[in-house]
Amino acid sequence: MKQFIRNKEDFVCSVCSYEVQGTGYTNHCPHCLYSLHVDTYPGDRQEQCHGIMKPIDIITQGGSPVDVIHQCQRCHIVKTNKLDDKDSVDAIIQVMKDKVRKEMMR
Repeated sequence: MKQFIRNKEDFVCSVCSYEVQGTGYTNHCPHCLYSLHVDTYPGDRQEQCHGIMKPIDIITQGGSPVDVIHQCQRCHIVKTNKLDDKDSVDAIIQVMKDKVRKEMMR
């Protein structure tokens, strides 16, 4: 596996238009948790897909949310990324509710 490449980039979220201040470790919009499929390896910006990465699940540890799972809406790859203290609690709760709702529909 290639080593992480830090890219400090600001961006406007493609989903909610939130203006994101990048830290070099920013992977997703802290407002809606969506991302873009732009990396083959973290930070390399070599992925050609550029699909929207939808947050589909939240991983918790000790009752606290720690990771967000994204699925690309174009190529369907699934990737896990760390949540940040600045991520919206409301968005995290919404992803968890949506997953429960989806499972109940099965």
